Amino acid sequence: MPAKFLLDSTVLIDHLNGIAGATEWLSKLRPDEALISVITRAEVLVKASEKWEEVSALLDEYECLPIGPDEADMAAALRNRYPIKLPDAFQAALAKSQELVFVTRDTHDFKKIEDLKVQIPYRV
Repeated sequence: MPAKFLLDSTVLIDHLNGIAGATEWLSKLRPDEALISVITRAEVLVKASEKWEEVSALLDEYECLPIGPDEADMAAALRNRYPIKLPDAFQAALAKSQELVFVTRDTHDFKKIEDLKVQIPYRV
């Protein structure tokens, strides 16, 4: 079964910070159901500090999507159309281009984007 979710860094950071909703939701996923982006990998590792190896091992459980020219072009178009940060535009572009549901807790920026499927799996 192909992956159907693109995980935002907020979900993984919440899990690492012991937020029960994030941990519970992630525990229900099969390894092949979700992907991360290079953006998510970098954002989560920035928060890792002394837990680098543990966090890196967690991230290695998910296939990591690269960003190519097509996604870069789509991200630029999204950034020009919506008042969102460029990393968020890359996330949205990847989710849209791969036909994935973007899983995040941060709906403020993403709910505006047309044709982007967003799932909020828990509340904090």
